[in-house]
Amino acid sequence: MTAPDQGSGGERRRGVPAATYRLQVHAAFGLDDAAEVAGYLADLGVTHAYSSPLLRSAEGSTHGYDTVDHAHIDEARGGRAGFDRFVAALHEHGLGLVLDLVPNHMGVDDPSAAPWWWDVLQHGQQSPHAAAFDIDWEFGGGKVRIPVLGSGDDVEKLEVVDGELRYYDNHFPIAPGTERGTPQEVHARQHYELVDWRRADSDLNYRRFFAINTLAGLRVEDPAVFDATHDLVLQLVRDGAVDGLRIDHPDGLADPKAYLERLARLSGNRWTVVEKILEPGEELPEGWATAGTTGYDALSEVDRVLVDPAGEPALTALDTELTGRPVDYAELVHRCKREVTDGMLGSEVARLVRVIGELPGIDAEQQTEALAELLATFGVYRSYLPDGRNHLDDAVTAVRTRRPDLVRAVDALHSVLSSAGSEAATRFEQTSGPVMAKGVEDSAYYRWSRFVALNEVGGDPAHFGGTVAGFHAAQAHRLTVKPQAMTTLSTHDTKRSEDVRARLAVLAELPSEWSQLVRGWLARHPLADRSLAHLVWQNLIGAWPLSRERAHAYVEKAAREAGTSTTWTDPSQEFEEQLHALVDAAFDDPTTTAEIEAFVARIAPLGRSNSLTQKLLQLTMPGVPDVYQGTELYDFSLVDPDNRRPVDYALRRRLLADLDRGTVPAVDGTGAAKLLVTSRVLRARRDSPEMFSGYAPLEVTGSAADSVIAYDRGSADSDGVVVVATRLPARLAETGWGDTALQLPNGAWRDLLTGERFVSDVAGIAADTLLARLPVALLVRA
Repeated sequence: MTAPDQGSGGERRRGVPAATYRLQVHAAFGLDDAAEVAGYLADLGVTHAYSSPLLRSAEGSTHGYDTVDHAHIDEARGGRAGFDRFVAALHEHGLGLVLDLVPNHMGVDDPSAAPWWWDVLQHGQQSPHAAAFDIDWEFGGGKVRIPVLGSGDDVEKLEVVDGELRYYDNHFPIAPGTERGTPQEVHARQHYELVDWRRADSDLNYRRFFAINTLAGLRVEDPAVFDATHDLVLQLVRDGAVDGLRIDHPDGLADPKAYLERLARLSGNRWTVVEKILEPGEELPEGWATAGTTGYDALSEVDRVLVDPAGEPALTALDTELTGRPVDYAELVHRCKREVTDGMLGSEVARLVRVIGELPGIDAEQQTEALAELLATFGVYRSYLPDGRNHLDDAVTAVRTRRPDLVRAVDALHSVLSSAGSEAATRFEQTSGPVMAKGVEDSAYYRWSRFVALNEVGGDPAHFGGTVAGFHAAQAHRLTVKPQAMTTLSTHDTKRSEDVRARLAVLAELPSEWSQLVRGWLARHPLADRSLAHLVWQNLIGAWPLSRERAHAYVEKAAREAGTSTTWTDPSQEFEEQLHALVDAAFDDPTTTAEIEAFVARIAPLGRSNSLTQKLLQLTMPGVPDVYQGTELYDFSLVDPDNRRPVDYALRRRLLADLDRGTVPAVDGTGAAKLLVTSRVLRARRDSPEMFSGYAPLEVTGSAADSVIAYDRGSADSDGVVVVATRLPARLAETGWGDTALQLPNGAWRDLLTGERFVSDVAGIAADTLLARLPVALLVRA
């Protein structure tokens, strides 16, 4: 690799990005493919590519979050040579690189591909890597329990082949001196025990990422483990190849604050963001060495202001009708989280009980129940003691009220779990996040289908819609607290892409019309799980037109995640056949297909207006905006893996070149208008960052003032861009703009999107004139 640029370009790369562009790098879109789009990204206007994890990962991995070896760039993605070519291409175009890191866990699906894990299985506690993994050796009788067998009887199917113990395609090492005897006798002498996969819920003795058995937790709180897992990446930072960092799942770390402090010190304080999900009203702990989160909180703020609160009563009534009773969302969440504590994360709860030990006067059953209740009642993903003690206090108070029978046990646990830095407190903190994630994101979000546009990571489905004033207040706070945090609308983990949510937001403006359609479809194509059927119809409408294959894949995943009529571990063939028949009806029943297409044709233009507003707000609000790959055009993706499909960069290059010749596109299905908004804002942020240094709401007057979001990003020291965006487009289509006007200082203004010139006088600028060509505007002094 060439030496890092020491001039202004290098300094610019190592600073805070103006904007990033997320690339999902995998075998089918490798580092050389990423290098080929560097010029396009520079033309688009970002300053940094933002890559998914690149260290060696499990064979066939499409995401990279299953790192198996921290000392190498993944060969399937292009290896070190491909990485160097990628970085060289970025530098050639003046771009930097933000790299995604996974410090919490390693992939162990194939032990033979994970050198550390293989060595631990072969040598047990004597392995030099034993301390790297979070293993409870005593509980396992000195062995690591590997939940891979189809049943306990499958021990009889083990074989010894080429010096390895094998179970079908699974390879395991054999410790020196234990080779003799039958495969079962060899197995009995190893430092690991292969067990029925069903025992993972109760008997596992290593910490995992959530409930994924093939991702084993790492102990990066150990300086030696930190150094070994970060050596290559930090060398890439020192060499000038990596300019910023994204830290995956900090909630899984024993001490996130200490981790970030060490990382900042060793990385030279590079710009770093954390994939931390904040609940509404929650703040990052003070003192963390990070610019902020990866932006789910910003996503929620943007989504909320586009949803009309007036639609809540009708959609709630429909939901009550379909479920047969009013849904208490808080109670649903609690129930889902208890399913997690009592099921897939039972091993973690049991380990907590072992760590805490006997509590005077409290039997083990009461202690387990009280811990499960505290975890299920916890209001945020994780507290960070001692700063976050109030979250634990709140949970204790709630459980005492909810379960008087557990008061003594909860009170005894309270003091134990409040002791910052103790193993019990730390493990409780590491467990509450997975319970929240699996109980809410992967269960409750699929069970409550009142309005799925709100069922997004970091959101609150019970909080229906928002106001312009609320949005302004959130941005003023953002500018004060974390002005360099990332903002986003779509990620590899969002449940629906930004454009699906933008279209679905229209349903809140047309709740009666939507309810009538849903009732008709349910009558024509009944499904016993009517709430799930409503979720399916919303997603089909949101993503239509989509292929039959995509639709089938989505509904199967959604139904199994919901776990109400079928599950991943015990799928119901009869129910899933009915579910797939419902999807087929959307494509094959002439009446239903016609109704879908007519309704989508009606709401799609309104959804496009919302999409442009979403994009303009996210790209101009305080923070560092990220564009998820491909979403500079309309992208109607559903949950992964649907949102990781190939991106047509040739099309995007052609459309961008056409825009650069002066074309102002129509707001149609091509997505060129969204590309116009994206590229013009990104270029302005890159070239004139001083125009995005403040935040001040602007006054809008007139009959449709509530349909405008307007603010000035200038500060006392410099003029800024003025952002104008349309909300509630269905209402606006009925009423028109009337006398609505944007109040700006007198003088001439130019729209960076269309090039048009406007003059503001005592009456301001009329909205119907300003927004005649596009539903959004980006104004600067002419």
